Amino acid sequence: MAKEVKFSLVFRDMWQSAGKYQPRVDQLVKVAPAIIKMGCFDRVETNGGGFEQVNLLYGENPNKSVREWTKPFHEAGIQTHMLDRALNGLRMSPVPKDVRKLFYKVKKAQGTDITRIFCGLNDPRNVIPSIKYSKEAGMIAQAALCITYSPIHTVEYYVNLAKQFIDAGADEICLKDMAGIGRPVSLGKIVEGIKSLKNDIVIQYHSHAGPGFNMASILEVCNAGCDYIDTGMSPLSWGTGHADIIAVQEMLKDAGFKVKEINMAAYMEVRTQIQEMCDDFLGYYIPDLNHINNSLLVKPGLPGGMMGSLMTDLEDNLKSLNKWKVKNGQPELTTDDLLIKLFDEVAYVWPKVGYPCLVTPFSQYVKNLALMNVMQMEKGKARWSMIADTIWDMILGKAGQLPGPVAPELIEMAKEQGREFETQDPQSYFPDKLDEFREEMKQNGWDFGQDDEELFELAMHPEQYRAYKSGKAKADFEADLAKRKAAKNAPAAGAEGPKSVTVQVNGVNYKVEIAYGDATPAAPAAGAAPAAAAPAGEGEDIVAPLEGKFYLVKDNAETPVKVGDTVQAGDTLGYIEAMKTFNAIRADKAGTITAILVNSGDSVEEDDPIMKMA
Repeated sequence: MAKEVKFSLVFRDMWQSAGKYQPRVDQLVKVAPAIIKMGCFDRVETNGGGFEQVNLLYGENPNKSVREWTKPFHEAGIQTHMLDRALNGLRMSPVPKDVRKLFYKVKKAQGTDITRIFCGLNDPRNVIPSIKYSKEAGMIAQAALCITYSPIHTVEYYVNLAKQFIDAGADEICLKDMAGIGRPVSLGKIVEGIKSLKNDIVIQYHSHAGPGFNMASILEVCNAGCDYIDTGMSPLSWGTGHADIIAVQEMLKDAGFKVKEINMAAYMEVRTQIQEMCDDFLGYYIPDLNHINNSLLVKPGLPGGMMGSLMTDLEDNLKSLNKWKVKNGQPELTTDDLLIKLFDEVAYVWPKVGYPCLVTPFSQYVKNLALMNVMQMEKGKARWSMIADTIWDMILGKAGQLPGPVAPELIEMAKEQGREFETQDPQSYFPDKLDEFREEMKQNGWDFGQDDEELFELAMHPEQYRAYKSGKAKADFEADLAKRKAAKNAPAAGAEGPKSVTVQVNGVNYKVEIAYGDATPAAPAAGAAPAAAAPAGEGEDIVAPLEGKFYLVKDNAETPVKVGDTVQAGDTLGYIEAMKTFNAIRADKAGTITAILVNSGDSVEEDDPIMKMA
């Protein structure tokens, strides 16, 4: 009898791999019946990873989204699964133990069946507690092997890792080939090795199409005994996304596997709805290059899920860098110039920081470190001159054991800065904090939500949740979308265009001033309310070291600086959140803060004054 291979639609990851945002709950609920009618999926990835955080960023309650989105699949007998970052939960930074435990109770209650637990360092100390917590909550624990290609990450390495997870109680194993750079034959050998440990263990394979290996890899892992294959579908398949279900199904059918048929009328219905979502607003955050396969990705090994936001972030970084180059009489760079420099620097940096698997958050850390190096070196500064604290945590072992050794120059830098390498359990650095968040909920009069889901959301994403509750997140998103819509309608070079346009976003009209070339937008009309800012004091400007969002603190454990505070050289004055990491702004010398010129959460450009110090 032919072996059956089942399919999962990674609907969440399709969007994350394409761009910056996820569909709204009304769009998700509308498309679910058509996905079910396709008839070929036994599983659908509904949430996890950046899903909930992204909902908050544009002012939507993620708990409502997850409950309504998973419901129709349950009713149809289709399992739902989510992406889970182990020690980091659903975010970029480590999560306290009590918040991790609540995480699984909430997601099970909301309708998520399977949690795909992964650690970018493949550190069992981060994964095994999540296996335990998720099973206690009644979820299916799928432990992931983060696949990459290096002298350290061998077939034997991965089979031994799978054994540890199986011995710890994992119900399933996932080969998470997040960059699609796993070599097909090696992946087949990994599956064979795992099946030799436990023949009935369920194995699911996840890969991205970008570098060009993944169709061959899918065939190899199926021949070796893989049970489930993650797929995407048009118009979000291929490129930085995943292989299309049509091609995968036809390939496996030809190879003699038992696979479900695809209702093509339903496929086209889902495809049409996805395109409508792109046309509505999501397409404004999907760079054209993300639709294209690119074997240049083999060298840096950057994951497909990160490439969705990378190209959008790169636009801003290129603009900032070229602004500096013009100011200093240097030729500007193109997107391709910066991309190649970044890919080369990632390949240089990766071994130096101990070969962490390039998956969230460590892919962002390595990419951000490489990009900062490129930006600094392009300005004549030294490599390694700007390393965020979270990246240092990775280098020092605070987030888990790195697979390989750290380069001597970074060890020396750590020593010079008084930083110490860590060896204890990463969770020990992040004590329980739910009581603090409960108190904040009570003080604000916020509803804890069904199954404590609102408490969980605050504890998992504090800054984003506060911005969501205040309405700032929604206002910022809608203003940004209005600008993007206006820019898309801008006239061709040399043509005369309007000085302002009115753009409607979610029923609200935004008047957007438009500047062409080197022109600046007109000043606001007399009587218009100026942007809120603290009054300027005496002294020297402290400027933003890069473009991003300014925050006085990165969590509620810190005390923000205020006007009148005396600070010492090296003290942290605030942070710029850029590319999903908080980059500390430190005082160059001792002095007194005389003015804070921007508000927490405000967007700033490189070299914008943010404070004054005398």
